[in-house]
Amino acid sequence: MRIFCFYAVRVEGKKNIPEGPYIICANHTSYLDIFLMYSILPEHKFLFLGKSEILSYPLVKTFFKNYNIPVFRKDRLKAAKSFIECKKAVDKGWSLAIFPEGGIPDENLPQMMEFKEGAFQLAKKCKVPIVNLTFINNYKLFSDPDHVLSPSGPGLSRVKFHATISKEEVAAMSVEELKLKVRAQIESAIEN
Repeated sequence: MRIFCFYAVRVEGKKNIPEGPYIICANHTSYLDIFLMYSILPEHKFLFLGKSEILSYPLVKTFFKNYNIPVFRKDRLKAAKSFIECKKAVDKGWSLAIFPEGGIPDENLPQMMEFKEGAFQLAKKCKVPIVNLTFINNYKLFSDPDHVLSPSGPGLSRVKFHATISKEEVAAMSVEELKLKVRAQIESAIEN
């Protein structure tokens, strides 16, 4: 998709990525974020953890259902099953990509919404590092297709990887501390 739609990618800080598995946390400003993740991490096997509502999108449904883990946020039992699936995937060597905001903000892009705790709880439970990255300008390249006048076109996507939070740091920090640290790292590279 990236090549077909003429999106080039410039990645900074990729040397910060450790051996997997790990939790990948990124800001979410565009549908482009999902597709570009595979392009910027081709040598790392990972699954997306995302809201179950994605299963209702015709084009994305098949792709997401077969290669990723849906989270049913309104059903505690199904949410717990998703958490168990995540743990099993990590035990098999898969990393997990999560957008801690839980979705794309409806307004004030590129500012982020409040982070949910799931990514950080998973990192602690699975005892894995956290790899953080910022999609700097994807919202300018491909925004919500529902908005008629939103930007959409080819261009250069800029991505920055931040210093990895080691599994030792993950173990030593609280979920709230991790959430604040990850948010600060990702936010540090956002440009208006």
